[in-house]
Amino acid sequence: MKEIRASYTPDTSSNPGSDMLSTQASYTTDDFGHRLTDTTGNGKVTHDTYDQYGNTLCKISPNGHIVDLFSIQTMPICGIIRASFYLSQSATRWRGSPGIANPHALIGINTVLATANITMQFGAKPLFEDVSIKFGDGNRYGLIGANGCGKSTFMKILGGDLEPSAGNVSKDPNQRIGKLRQNQFAYEEFSVVDTVIMGYEELWKVKAERDTIYANPEMTEEDGIRAGELEAEFAEMDGYTAETRAGELLAGVGIPVEQHYGLMSEVAPGWKLRVLLAQVLFSDPDIMLLDEPTNNLDINTIGWLEGVLNERNCTMIIISHDRHFLNSVCTHMADLDYGEVRLYPGSYDEYMMAATQASERLLSDNTKKKAQIAELKAFVSRFSANASKSKQATSRARQIDKIKLAEVKPSSRQSPFIRFEQDRKLHRQALEVEGLGKHFDEPLFTDLKLMVEVGERIAIIGPNGVGKSTLMKCLVGDLQPDAGTVKWSENATIGYYAQDHAADFEKKMSLYDWMDQWGKENDDEQVIRGTLGRLLFSQDDINKTVNVISGGEQGRMLFGKLMLQRPNIMLLDEPTNHLDMESIESLNLALENYPGTLIFVSHDREFVSSLATRIIELTPTGIIDIHGGYEEYLRNRG
Repeated sequence: MKEIRASYTPDTSSNPGSDMLSTQASYTTDDFGHRLTDTTGNGKVTHDTYDQYGNTLCKISPNGHIVDLFSIQTMPICGIIRASFYLSQSATRWRGSPGIANPHALIGINTVLATANITMQFGAKPLFEDVSIKFGDGNRYGLIGANGCGKSTFMKILGGDLEPSAGNVSKDPNQRIGKLRQNQFAYEEFSVVDTVIMGYEELWKVKAERDTIYANPEMTEEDGIRAGELEAEFAEMDGYTAETRAGELLAGVGIPVEQHYGLMSEVAPGWKLRVLLAQVLFSDPDIMLLDEPTNNLDINTIGWLEGVLNERNCTMIIISHDRHFLNSVCTHMADLDYGEVRLYPGSYDEYMMAATQASERLLSDNTKKKAQIAELKAFVSRFSANASKSKQATSRARQIDKIKLAEVKPSSRQSPFIRFEQDRKLHRQALEVEGLGKHFDEPLFTDLKLMVEVGERIAIIGPNGVGKSTLMKCLVGDLQPDAGTVKWSENATIGYYAQDHAADFEKKMSLYDWMDQWGKENDDEQVIRGTLGRLLFSQDDINKTVNVISGGEQGRMLFGKLMLQRPNIMLLDEPTNHLDMESIESLNLALENYPGTLIFVSHDREFVSSLATRIIELTPTGIIDIHGGYEEYLRNRG
């Protein structure tokens, strides 16, 4: 690796008296040889710089000026880049650099959360081992990996909710951690707005103690003094605007105003999780841990959440299977695989490119080394008995010993093979809906008219509770509409994936027997076993009973059912729920290649954008029908 030297000289012509601080720093490329920094002819740094953990060190404007300065770390990996950076000494907060309160602390990573040799082991094989990683101040990390690799376990360790088998977690004692809690029934006796305010524990404690004093009819002089102290603390923590701020967050996550002062016990399951999302946002911590924050959110609310998170200055560690969300919010990816965590700077798409290139480079290097070893071995074998060539043969043998192949660890990631086919092709019109209506306490939809042409891929979107799943149930006949008709093509065969499919797996049947019931007359044992194998179920797995498998495994079983049914129309209600990235991407590809007609509900914008040829949005006042893709829908919406 060649050494590159660069320096940045501040332009003080417009402000000759400016107080600029010069600080030396050392940088390197990463161990994959990715470019971290380039320099122009005049020595100005032109690209963002990252440390070995993937933390952003500085951000560079197009004209070469440093617009963000983060933290600096000397890195003992390959090629070194040295640069001189300058920073105003009078600055107390560098505008635009998230979360950096003291930009003069330039030497050493300003890390707020770090692990040292973390190992977690439940059975014989550890989930992850000797993980040492630092999460830099102000960055937003997407924690990604296959289902079952230990993402949620790692998150619980970071948040102090679970002790690792070995190693420790450290942070600045003055830094506050906010966590998206998963126990949605823990606050049943509290009001919704109080549940949100409880996210800021220090504020809640002050409020509770103050309210207790005021509720005492025999308040003493000493109590009065203490109440005054508490009022000062309450004001300092913006307590007097707490209910207003909590209400704004509740509105953002879609909780109606009339529920804000009601009890949590009156909020429907699923919606309680939205309250807990508002709770962690209200806490405004230094470090935010978010495990699947987009679960149970509709597309519009996810967009709102992206905007809120992008405005925050705190460090975030986020688990999500929403590719669009990761691309929009995260500055880095923390990839949990091979029993370790690797950091990559950039979005999810950039991570995919970098990780693929690194893997290909590793395999290519090993292939070249194997060819070299084979060539050397052939020489040794041919000339080792030849007196005139024996020295050369001995030298070649030593060379073989020096060539080391890079270790290629088995990945926890596996992609199922999904392919949907149709037995009989339809022509022209697949579905006609006329005057369809359904109501429970209130009307969900009335006088709905719909014509579906063969081959269309229709995404049904809209806010939660507007009736998307109800419409799907009415279309497949699982629910009787109050008015109107649903007329399918005479030769239609329908495959249905219900959002709530727990009832499909209640019987104590083996995976093989469950799948076998959906096979066609000519589908023998080999076809059933082959289908299960393509969906990543091993020989041992197929004897398990379906009532004990995970949500992601249930999803794959249902895809197997559809593969065996070979319908010419499929209705899928939130099919990406509980799936890992590999399964989502395999499903995405399978549906792109599906020759039949598709109607689906999804809150995954990447999924919708890549598949839909038509968008139907359900709203409280009717439907919006866009004959075009998701981007055209967004343009029409303005």
